[in-house]
Amino acid sequence: MRFYTTPHRYYCGIDLHARRMYICVLDAEGQIRVHRNGPATPEHFLTTIAAYREDLVVAVECIFTWYWLADLCAQEGIAFVLGHALYMKAIHGGKAKNDKIDAHKIAVLVRGGMLPMAYVYPREMRATRDLLRRRCHFTRKRAELLTHIQNTASQYLLPTLGKIAYHGNRVGVAEHFRDPEVRKSVETNLALIDEYDRLLTELELPLTQTAKVHDVNAFYRLRSVSTRCVSTSARRLSPRPRRSAPIRTWPLASASAASPCSSFKSRRRSIRSASTW
Repeated sequence: MRFYTTPHRYYCGIDLHARRMYICVLDAEGQIRVHRNGPATPEHFLTTIAAYREDLVVAVECIFTWYWLADLCAQEGIAFVLGHALYMKAIHGGKAKNDKIDAHKIAVLVRGGMLPMAYVYPREMRATRDLLRRRCHFTRKRAELLTHIQNTASQYLLPTLGKIAYHGNRVGVAEHFRDPEVRKSVETNLALIDEYDRLLTELELPLTQTAKVHDVNAFYRLRSVSTRCVSTSARRLSPRPRRSAPIRTWPLASASAASPCSSFKSRRRSIRSASTW
């Protein structure tokens, strides 16, 4: 856990929401200079802190709405700290909790050097990271469908279906189920799995290409969000040498494969993540 310990003249804690923000500004002695609620807009934020911009640090909890505030502070030359939401909850948890109290507590934490820091992802890399997260979501949904088919087969005491994650092994799976309703349920799952396969194939190659646009180090940091997003073809383009340690594989689609069946049987290997996000 890393804490922000740089001293400043003023400390601004913000309880940020999608449409509202509660701003609390403390001076170096801990006196409250501003404690105000208002709309979550750049104009309101800049107007509120206008008198305290000299040697000011802004702290906000790491929730989904912090992007615009981080970019605005970078543009205006204001120090910005992103608080780790989970660690902050462990530090300043209490019975009394509302926007006004939370904004003050964030300001107190950053003033006292006790604000646990989260990584502020660079602006140009965030869209790629968010797309990787969506790919992880699709992958989990695909796995849930495969698991449901296997569980249904066990429920009706059918023989094992094998590794149906591969497209070729899913041919004729629905015919194992005699009941029409059960067979329809399995066919629906299979149709969704095929659609997920198509979507994942379309996502993977652009993701690896986009991640390598910025720099090699940035590309490997993005692995911390999705540990199974790097294709064999992308690794061949990388100046970083391959690891000798064994790695896990997942049947991802190859950009150069001729058919969906062959693409999910081979052609794509993943690199184990070396860092945590």
